Amino acid sequence: MATLTRDIAATRPDEAAVIDDDGATTWAELDLRVNRLVHAFRDAGLGPGDTLALIAGNRREWFETVMACAQAGIIFVPVNWHLVAPEMTYIFEDSGSKAVVIGERFVDVAAEALSDGRSPGVALSMVIGDRRGHDLLSYEDVLASGSTAEPQGQVFGGPMFYTSGTTGNPKGVRSSLSSMGPDVGPEIWQLVGSGFSAPMPDNGTTILCGPAYHSAQWAYSFLPMVAGSSVVMQHKYDSAGVLDLIDTHGGTNIHLVPTQMKRLIDLPEERKQAYDGSTMQYCIHGAAPCPPAVKRALIEWWGPIVNEYYGSTEGSIITTISSEEWLERRGSVGKPLPAMEVMVVDDNGRQLGPNESGTLYFRNAMGTDFEYHNAPDKTSEAHLEPGVFTTGDVGYLDDDGYLWLSDRKIDMIISGGGVRRRGQGHRRRQLAR
Repeated sequence: MATLTRDIAATRPDEAAVIDDDGATTWAELDLRVNRLVHAFRDAGLGPGDTLALIAGNRREWFETVMACAQAGIIFVPVNWHLVAPEMTYIFEDSGSKAVVIGERFVDVAAEALSDGRSPGVALSMVIGDRRGHDLLSYEDVLASGSTAEPQGQVFGGPMFYTSGTTGNPKGVRSSLSSMGPDVGPEIWQLVGSGFSAPMPDNGTTILCGPAYHSAQWAYSFLPMVAGSSVVMQHKYDSAGVLDLIDTHGGTNIHLVPTQMKRLIDLPEERKQAYDGSTMQYCIHGAAPCPPAVKRALIEWWGPIVNEYYGSTEGSIITTISSEEWLERRGSVGKPLPAMEVMVVDDNGRQLGPNESGTLYFRNAMGTDFEYHNAPDKTSEAHLEPGVFTTGDVGYLDDDGYLWLSDRKIDMIISGGGVRRRGQGHRRRQLAR
């Protein structure tokens, strides 16, 4: 059995592991399909350190592919499926993708991107579902060609997310999760997953209602999954549908962005009253500032289970704040996680004290860091020194260690609940001590 699923498949074989708009896959079925996919990738010449691009929508095969990459040492690149063909071509080329997995909804634009001629390294292209006449392989045929045997020599493979900049081309973020090297086994995913999902219910049911190509949506679905959570997903967000998924499948945890929260609050009163929600235990939101009135309304409706995080694709989760804390300190984004150090720095590189506002820099005590793929200058600009990075935000820590955001050195565009950054805060090469 595949390392990430074998224990769950052995104890809960007939329970649903992943559910999408079209059906369900049990843990036992998932385990076998992931084994087949790992072998199929290897048979096609994909190995540790190679890159695979994934444009598949929120569907079960997305998780199968990511699971297989995680155990075959393959770096996977979740691609925004709203991109046009030239933008996809750029990502295929820049990431050095050797394989592309395409959901049938996006086969026309992906096929156009592949025909550009700028991605000669793509040796394996497969389509989940209807290929619509394109000369591409069938995902099911490729999967069926692989053995069901437990793959030997499994190694760690992680994600590389592309930032969605508003000027210039996006850049791939290579974090510690995507560059640990071939000597690290996939068991690391179970360690990360168990730590990441610690506040969430054991063996719960994750509701995924945002695009899996976003780093936060991936983190709050895939990581709980490798720790034992089932995942129930929508491809396209629908507020009433989210409530149905929670009540029908016993949803226990969910990630939301402010636009989704607002749309939930705006549902007709009779629909909200029909929602049971007794299984929901943990809601977390982030990705953009949330209007206080919207957040308060959701807390009043769902109870004090609404938690907030502050972070970025580059730095992952930096701070969190519970409902109770937020009601006492409305506007704060919470305290840093135990492993995160927050530094507030002025324009001269001097580290500031409590209640003094400056550019925010962060350091992870675990030694994790990131770099922008093929962009050393941009990587340097984002760092004060190795391991100390900025998101370009301005803020301060209060006397109790809570972080408050007060401004941004970079322009922000909030669109559909996502945050796109334009430009980068100016570089400081040395922290004045």
